[in-house]
Amino acid sequence: MTTKTPLALAFPLSGSQLIEASAGTGKTFTISALYLRLVLGHGGESSGFGRELLPPQILVVTFTDAATKELRERIRTRLAEAARYFRDETQAPDSLIAELRDQYLPEQWSGCANRLDIAAQWMDEAAVSTIHSWCQRMLREHAFDSGSLFTQTLETDHSDLLGEVLRDYWRLFCYPMQGDALNWVRGNWGGPAALLPRVRSLFASERDSTEGKEPAELIAECLQERRLALLELKMPWRQWADELLAICHQGVASKSVDGRKMQARYFEPWFEKLKAWAEDESLEQLDIGTGFTRLTPDGMAEAWKGAAPSHPGLDAMPGLKASLDGLPTPDAAVLQHAAQWVGARFEEEKRRRAEMGFDDMLLRLDAALQSEGGERLATLIREQFPVALIDEFQDTDPVQYRIFESIYRIEDNNPEGGLFLIGDPKQAIYAFRGADIYTYLRARQATAGRLHTLGTNFRSSHGMVNAVNHVFERAESRELGRGAFLFREKNGENPVPFLPVESQGRKEVLHIDGQLVPALNIWHLSADQPLSGVEYRQKLAAACASEITALLNGGQEGRAGFIEKDMDFRGLLPADIAILVRDGKEAQAVRGELSARGVRSVYLSDKDSVFAAQEAHDLLTWLKACAEPDVERPLRAALASITLNLSLAELERLNQDELAWEARVMQFRGYRELWRKQGVLPMLRRLLHDFQLPRSLIARSDGERVLTNLLHLSELLQQAAAELDGEQALIRHLSEHLALSGQAGEEQILRLESDEQLVKVVTIHKSKGLEYPLVFLPFICSAKPVDGSRLPLHYHDSNGKAQVTLKPTAELIALADDERLAEDLRLLYVALTRAQHACWLGVTDLKRGNNNSSVLHLSALGYLLGGGAPLAESAGLKRWLEDLQQDCPALLYGDMPPATAEHYHPPRNDATLLAPLIPKRKASENWWIASYSALRIGDSLSVGSDEAPENPQAQKLFDDERLDPQAPREVAVGGADIHRFPRGPNPGTFLHGLLEWAGDEGFSAAPQVVEDAIARRCNRRGWEGWITTLSDWLQHLLKSSLHLGGGQPPVVFEQLTQYRVEMEFWFASHKVDVLKLDELVRQYTHNGVARVAAEPVSLNGMFKGFIDLTFEHDGRYYVADYKSNWLGPDDAAYTEQAMEQSILDNRYDLQYVLYLLALHRQLKARLADYDYDRHVGGALYLFLRGTRASTQGVYFSRPPRELIERLDRLFQGKPEPKAEPAWEQGVLL
Repeated sequence: MTTKTPLALAFPLSGSQLIEASAGTGKTFTISALYLRLVLGHGGESSGFGRELLPPQILVVTFTDAATKELRERIRTRLAEAARYFRDETQAPDSLIAELRDQYLPEQWSGCANRLDIAAQWMDEAAVSTIHSWCQRMLREHAFDSGSLFTQTLETDHSDLLGEVLRDYWRLFCYPMQGDALNWVRGNWGGPAALLPRVRSLFASERDSTEGKEPAELIAECLQERRLALLELKMPWRQWADELLAICHQGVASKSVDGRKMQARYFEPWFEKLKAWAEDESLEQLDIGTGFTRLTPDGMAEAWKGAAPSHPGLDAMPGLKASLDGLPTPDAAVLQHAAQWVGARFEEEKRRRAEMGFDDMLLRLDAALQSEGGERLATLIREQFPVALIDEFQDTDPVQYRIFESIYRIEDNNPEGGLFLIGDPKQAIYAFRGADIYTYLRARQATAGRLHTLGTNFRSSHGMVNAVNHVFERAESRELGRGAFLFREKNGENPVPFLPVESQGRKEVLHIDGQLVPALNIWHLSADQPLSGVEYRQKLAAACASEITALLNGGQEGRAGFIEKDMDFRGLLPADIAILVRDGKEAQAVRGELSARGVRSVYLSDKDSVFAAQEAHDLLTWLKACAEPDVERPLRAALASITLNLSLAELERLNQDELAWEARVMQFRGYRELWRKQGVLPMLRRLLHDFQLPRSLIARSDGERVLTNLLHLSELLQQAAAELDGEQALIRHLSEHLALSGQAGEEQILRLESDEQLVKVVTIHKSKGLEYPLVFLPFICSAKPVDGSRLPLHYHDSNGKAQVTLKPTAELIALADDERLAEDLRLLYVALTRAQHACWLGVTDLKRGNNNSSVLHLSALGYLLGGGAPLAESAGLKRWLEDLQQDCPALLYGDMPPATAEHYHPPRNDATLLAPLIPKRKASENWWIASYSALRIGDSLSVGSDEAPENPQAQKLFDDERLDPQAPREVAVGGADIHRFPRGPNPGTFLHGLLEWAGDEGFSAAPQVVEDAIARRCNRRGWEGWITTLSDWLQHLLKSSLHLGGGQPPVVFEQLTQYRVEMEFWFASHKVDVLKLDELVRQYTHNGVARVAAEPVSLNGMFKGFIDLTFEHDGRYYVADYKSNWLGPDDAAYTEQAMEQSILDNRYDLQYVLYLLALHRQLKARLADYDYDRHVGGALYLFLRGTRASTQGVYFSRPPRELIERLDRLFQGKPEPKAEPAWEQGVLL
């Protein structure tokens, strides 16, 4: 018997290929296997790529950040597990990897393992990303070829900018309007906020040109056209109304009519309204109720006993209402104008700000690929990513498809590259986000003959898979209808067929009361007449909540749960259950019933905005009250808000007790003060705690949801406040977001309120890609047919191209509703395939609005049951369900169980808290970054900063001479010698800067270069008169032989070859006592002469600094520091004694000792034979104003080795070694 090779191993790794993966068939597993094969270079000529690839060369694209993270980790784990298995370190992680290894010779396993290891370690740089982030990366990396900016900001929410552009449109075009045009705009649009959602939906559509006409002109023309059409429509009715009234009176008088159907009290009001309408030129609306049907040939024939009269008015009446509804309206033309202008300005503003939204990334890369240099860009991307795997391809759109088509030429099936599209058209459910199943079908056609399928479900039980197969196969094989997903053509072609899948089954089995549970359970809510949606939701929500309560109680009692071989029985838990809904209204209904029975739940949606919550509106009233606490009205509104939930007695007390009211005013004044000083977030947190909201909310069933929303909103407001000025700006910001709550940016989507193991209420869209042991679909028959009332109308033409219209016809409405039903069928497939073990469906016959006719056939389940045929009577639903149950043991049909009052009692948590752990040491160790500048030296010197300097310039401002505040400040415009150069930290930093520049130039710049550099610096400061003096001074200094002490050879700056300018150093300091440090420095330097003492402080953390110059000279290493201190009016002032006194007065001795300690540590780490006495030269202090003195302004010092080593131990936190005892003759040691 031969076993079939799995698709993941046989799949050809070149050309363009399409994999269709039904729900639960191991799509992610297959992607990771293909990735592994590409890394190994697996496969021969027929199925291999031809060479090994590394992670940066394999592009993997999916559609959400969460999916990207999961896929990256799954691939990384698979690579690492396979590497260990190839080394024989572990058992095979799965049979596929075992089979893969068997296809290599044992001597090749080690090399394969190495490649897999390298790939696993390289996964952080792997090209696994969302389509948007990948497009952004391509635009950035290929900026020249794509014609995009090198730096652009990704803005996840452009609603503020769009609102601003729309307000510009309103100001430019609507403010100048007058008369009828203004009245029409106010009546139909209201304001910019109401116009925004209507304009936004038209951005991507192709629009007719408005020929440069402004909205006022378009409206005026259309209203005039409407007026003429209305007059023409009314013209004959003035006469027809009288004639028809006479006919009706004559019929009643002659008793030619059925008295029950035609009476004067019925028809006279009709004709009064009809005549008033016909005679008033400005009146448009006509409401004669049932007169629209009675005053027609059919209506009169029904009421007349004999031959009914004929009249042109009766013939015209059936079309009158439609004619009125079809009168010309400026809506379409003006909306097109607004969309065109706003769209263009919106794009212009984004480009001006160098911003991109998510859609812009795709559009700009697509535009670059379609431009003149597009082929070169496509080639570069193709070389960068020879192979691309596109996950969830059924959710693609025309722009995304065009990008990949431009790069990889799908239809050409190029063997030099690989494009593998992975998706499932049966799960294409994101049309509202722009996903387009017709684009997927183009790819399916382009890869004809290269279609592969994954045919085994690994998610669900055998029964669940069989039940889903049965439901959809039955519809697929039915002659009536167009296949299970409405894509079967009359010629039999079906690009989206339903193909049954096999099942692997699950190890655990669901048991309730010792019995196996049917996989698909259909509850029939029987009724004589179609039910309204409200009644359907109420009854099914109660039944669903009752069943879940019973199951959870059964789980606690050991009656409901899972049995697995050789494992203990596991009772059913709340986290095992998911209820799938379409919208928040359904979620609210079922969560309310669950809460009433003590079952806690959590709601997950991917499009509900936190700004749509009641808490957002209450928060707005709080902000208004906090901003103006002395204004009574907003403060009373805040205190009466739903969320604060103050009692009526408390609110009444505020009316009666003036002191209580004044206390509230003072309380909110405090909030305003806190808002202004610390921000809106601290203020709101204080308010929440003052009103004890966390404690009161947590006791409510929806308390976690409310508290989560409040904290979420507070964070969003804090972020917004950083860019807004004042309280009113923030209030206006929140008000605008409340008006636009339907458009939720990513950061505004409702957050999960609890991580606890609760029953999950999930939208079907959000559930895609997830799985749950038990799934309830209580409202699966609900549907929202397209009726043309919501504009614009979206549909596809006969070529599968997306179209948008603002003037829908009955034919286009039917076409759009057909596409809506097709997507509902795919939603039903997604919902049913979420269940691992069992699923419950709530089914009934439904009506819509006041119409009593059945609309069940317009729902997905209704179509599967009846093939699209309307249900003749509600009782017929039972036959449909009985027919569905035939030949499927995994499907059970029955009446909806009655709702019960049974309450769920969650198990008590008897765990007791352990005694708190007490830390053995203080959590805070006063760890900080210190420097010489941070040391505090007596009262005579200015206090240092606790902050270490960030750069050399900051250090110089502290190190340099500090002037007496009473000293004169006049600055000489020029001078012949350096002694008259301005004094103080800033001029000192200027001189330092010149020497730093000279060091960067190698200390050997030509005289002309030196003078030019100094001139540029002096000109910026108004020191033009000092250019010559400073140039001479610097050139003299660089050429001087500076004498060092201790018999060491002199040093010339321009002859230095080994040096570092402004060398930064860091070293650890472990609880260094500065008093001990100061004591050691005073003991070992300058013969212990007295000097200003350092103040006590502990250095614990890091010590940093910048050394002006570190250089090597004649085999020794030195530190040099430049000092601009003014010691006197001429060279004679710069004696050895004067310089030493300046060093002691400013405590530079501490500075140079610490610098030498840093040098000591560096040399000890770098030189193998390091010896302090042999390698350290010392510290050179250069007083820059005394370079022409006999001392050359040089003060040299070389502290003893013992000092440096003792300081080294001090900073390491090591104790001093004990001194060896002195030996005395005759004393026994």
